[in-house]
Amino acid sequence: MADPEKETDDLVEAEANVSAEQQAEEDTSVAEQTEETKDFVGTSEQQTDATQSNETALPEEQQQFTLESSPDEELAESSDTVMEQEEAHAGPQVQEDVANGKYLSDETQSDVDTLAPIIEITAKAPRTLAENLAGSAAETDVEDRVLRGNSESERPQFPEDAKDNTATVKIMLHPDIQVFTMAFDINRTVGQMKQYFSSRLKIPQDFLQFMLLGRILENSEMLQDLGAKCHGTIQFDMFSLDEEHFPIKSSKLLQDYYMPDIITVKVQTDKDTFQDVSIEITRPTFEKPFLGGFRHKLTGVEYHHAGSQTVPKKRPEKGYEEFCRSTQTVIERKKLQQTRNTTSTQMTKIGVYVSNITDKLIEPKGYVTAEEYHARRLKAVIIIQTYFRRWNAINIVARLKEEKRLRLEWEEQEQQRKERERAERLRREYERRMHPKTKDDFELLYHALELWRQEELEHINSTLTGAERKAALCALLEKEAQLIASIGRHKLNADDENEQKAILSFLEKCAEPKRWKAFDDKITEMDTQFTLRARELLEIYRSISMKDILQDERLDVLLTLKHTVKEHDCKLTLEIVELIDREADLMMRGVKESNLEGLRKRICTLFLQYIKTPLFNPEVARYLKVPPDPMRLYHNIYFCLSCKRYLPSTDFAMSASSRTVGRCRQCCKLDNEAHQREAFLKYKLMLRNLRRSEMNYKDDAKIAFLIQQQDLRYMVENFWGSQSAVSAWDDLYDLVMVRWDKYHEWAPWNTILLTKDEAEAHLKLTDLEKAYEMVFIHRIKHKHILSKNYFSQFPEMAAALHKGDKQACSSDLLVTKPLTPSSTKQSIREKTAH
Repeated sequence: MADPEKETDDLVEAEANVSAEQQAEEDTSVAEQTEETKDFVGTSEQQTDATQSNETALPEEQQQFTLESSPDEELAESSDTVMEQEEAHAGPQVQEDVANGKYLSDETQSDVDTLAPIIEITAKAPRTLAENLAGSAAETDVEDRVLRGNSESERPQFPEDAKDNTATVKIMLHPDIQVFTMAFDINRTVGQMKQYFSSRLKIPQDFLQFMLLGRILENSEMLQDLGAKCHGTIQFDMFSLDEEHFPIKSSKLLQDYYMPDIITVKVQTDKDTFQDVSIEITRPTFEKPFLGGFRHKLTGVEYHHAGSQTVPKKRPEKGYEEFCRSTQTVIERKKLQQTRNTTSTQMTKIGVYVSNITDKLIEPKGYVTAEEYHARRLKAVIIIQTYFRRWNAINIVARLKEEKRLRLEWEEQEQQRKERERAERLRREYERRMHPKTKDDFELLYHALELWRQEELEHINSTLTGAERKAALCALLEKEAQLIASIGRHKLNADDENEQKAILSFLEKCAEPKRWKAFDDKITEMDTQFTLRARELLEIYRSISMKDILQDERLDVLLTLKHTVKEHDCKLTLEIVELIDREADLMMRGVKESNLEGLRKRICTLFLQYIKTPLFNPEVARYLKVPPDPMRLYHNIYFCLSCKRYLPSTDFAMSASSRTVGRCRQCCKLDNEAHQREAFLKYKLMLRNLRRSEMNYKDDAKIAFLIQQQDLRYMVENFWGSQSAVSAWDDLYDLVMVRWDKYHEWAPWNTILLTKDEAEAHLKLTDLEKAYEMVFIHRIKHKHILSKNYFSQFPEMAAALHKGDKQACSSDLLVTKPLTPSSTKQSIREKTAH
């Protein structure tokens, strides 16, 4: 027999081993669960106290721990369950503290009393070794379910209508000013909401504060008491009492954000009426199928086709197999059949009565032959054509009337435009004669004087004779002399006005930056040190030339001028400085400005001389008439036989028929004013329009730029008769010269004199032989032959004449011979006669 004491010792030792193993397993389970929920448990002592405050002290033999759980906070449930398990194994000291209410606050105690118990863990009296061995497995399962919190049966149970008592709560987070929206039960208290956000934000509950309409909310106030309604919306402000150590970070809330079950949308029902509509969010109960998509070739981003989020409707079952292989397989069979066509008639007879109420009586008509039928159709067609042609004629007549009306309106507008242009031209000419300013204005004035003198001379010769005629001629001569003197006075005044403009134009030309055109037709500008110097001197000259400025401003201008000229020490600069000091001294003495005009003009003249000196203004050397380098005078300098001066080539008017330099422009102008008094403005405008039109073609035309004003005048007066070739219009202001064949370069033998409107229409033609009659074309060709014969005498024009001739060579060029005007006219008459 075994020793009873030894068996008792073995049982006690086995029971102790089992208890130790059980305690080790429980400690391991608690440690694993604690590691899984470390984000919610053990972060701060206050959170642990807040979680433990939901427990109620019970008797030693049986303790009931009541935990608060939120239906919308699964993480809080697991955290509370872990805290229950820790307290169950915490020992008698923790249980005693809980029983004494050490970790339970008043507010939490009131909340716990209102909630139903969810999980109960009962600590019974010590059991025997056999009972421990028998129930260890069951207790381990229960503890595992409590620790994990994953079993649906062990989770807190809420009423079925809990979801119907929710309200949308909008929390304004300070100081980030962001809104966080979530659904809460309307029976929730502010303290419970603080507890929720305390666990989410990792902020102690005592540092969170809620505010509604400027009022701090108490922890015991419920959402229902604050005005929250089912499916309604309410907004709070939440801030931290210690923002430095415990700031509210919205990112912690947005990381775990999920769509609420109910959202509130504001809908406009009327112009000024809005209504809040609660929308219930339906969670998807199925996985959406993949419907395909496409991928961007450049970025590689994939785009998937989206399906509707509405729950698909199930098709009703028909009770039989609808899709199968047999129903989709076609079996063809060929068989010939003869269908029947059975007909029958029924008539009245003995024993059968058929009603004839609905019968119709048909009478035969006359037979219509084919000729009669076609004749009737032809007659109908002719009637239709008649009405159609009438309708078409009405439309044509209406269109012609409209075109005529538009044409008459256009002609009237053109006539009014021409009259306005003519009146404007006459007004300008009158203004130019009354207030002449340019050389062309005085040329017109002398031309008008000559026309008046010829009219008076003709009138005197036709009406008077003898001594009366001589007296009238003497009076005419005196009057002409007076008019010439008046014109001279106007010229002096115009010269004074134009002198200042010419000086400023000269200085502006010196101060302009360098410009050149690039390959892409863009203009590039560049300033050099010389252009900058010229621009600076230009600004100073403008300042000292200004009148009616204040005394202080004048003194500043004189001081600037003095500092500028003192950079160079010479006789000219010393004189300018002396005059500046003199004017400043007189201004300080209070001398009138009218007495200082001469002194100021002298300063301007000397400063202009300073500007025109290349030593002080290097850029001006490029524009001086007398170059500083004497060697340049040997090039392009010619002697005028009339005024006995040496002048540059630009001062001589050279025509295509000129063989010697002759007289300069100034001498020709004086000779014209003294004898012929002709106005060349019309030909100047005509030549300008011709060159502008040739430049628009952009085909490197050159002959139009070789022709001078005298040559153009000779062509217009001798070849074209100073009138249009089409309408014989003789107003030279309205006439222009254009190309006869627009596909070839302009030349005296490829031109036509027309009005502006006729020239515009002529350039639109593509085939001249179809547009003009042969008689008109021969007449124009004859004028071209006259031009060829005249201009072929000059070397430059002869080379241009034979340039396009493929059959001609250099030896075939016409030899230039000196011709007198009389011989030239005689040869033209002979060729015209032939």
